[in-house]
Amino acid sequence: MDLTIHASFLPHDDPEASLAFYRDTLGFEVRNDVGSGTMRWITVGPAGQPDTSIVLHPPAADPGVTDAERRTITEMMAKGTYGIIILATKDLDATFERLQSGDAEVVQEPTEQPYGVRDCAFRDPAGNLIRVNELR
Repeated sequence: MDLTIHASFLPHDDPEASLAFYRDTLGFEVRNDVGSGTMRWITVGPAGQPDTSIVLHPPAADPGVTDAERRTITEMMAKGTYGIIILATKDLDATFERLQSGDAEVVQEPTEQPYGVRDCAFRDPAGNLIRVNELR
């Protein structure tokens, strides 16, 4: 098989804040922006990687999600335990400095992990955990 990751989904609760973060702080390209108000699906991705995207979506928009599930999703987003993605960079220190100066909520400064990865962690405006691994 020849499979690639085409898109991954992360929830947002403020599309403008998420758009600004992924576009302006991370420097991602905006590939699509559909819907209106809080019911917007925004597709972003790293420049030079047109086949890899993140779709920022309104949480629990599916009509099959119950009110109790919506409450759970909202609680998990507030705690930062709902959405997670791992990015990678060749220069972790420079990336960390850029994120820190862009007012990203820092969860962990660059650290050598016991499992052999050097990384850092922060949260996007919706509380999604974003880890950044250093490519070696």
